[in-house]
Amino acid sequence: NACVFLTQISRTFIAVKPDGVQRKLVGEIVRRFEKKGFKLVGLKLLQASEDLLREHYWDLRSKPFFSRLVTYMSSGPVVAMVWQGLDVVKTARKMLGETNPADSLPGTIRGDYCVEVGRNVIHGSDSVASAQKEISLWFCQNELQCWENSSSHWIYN
Repeated sequence: NACVFLTQISRTFIAVKPDGVQRKLVGEIVRRFEKKGFKLVGLKLLQASEDLLREHYWDLRSKPFFSRLVTYMSSGPVVAMVWQGLDVVKTARKMLGETNPADSLPGTIRGDYCVEVGRNVIHGSDSVASAQKEISLWFCQNELQCWENSSSHWIYN
């Protein structure tokens, strides 16, 4: 069954933010995750509501930038994705780079495409628990696909 997880196989939530969509970086970001060997199990383009974003960023509600973040994230379409694979949360965070692009290494998404922390192109879950919460917030169960990846035996031992 394609939906049965090995113990280290997990899912993460990745969102290309409005600046990433406007700058036409969606295809490049999807390409990087596919080439890494992760399996795409959910993807949608949507205009996120302020209510959804307030809930998503609830932990940041006391920060002075919270309202600007919600306004920015609701200013244009977002591409929401769910990726599956071995240690996908940890690896995806490394692929994204640091929250502040100035601290991100070349070769990371933020290191290659971002200049300012307020326009850092992409969001990725920071833990398995956050990933589960964010996936359930952005996707209904029937929007996540279970499919057999024919190349998985070339990726996993």
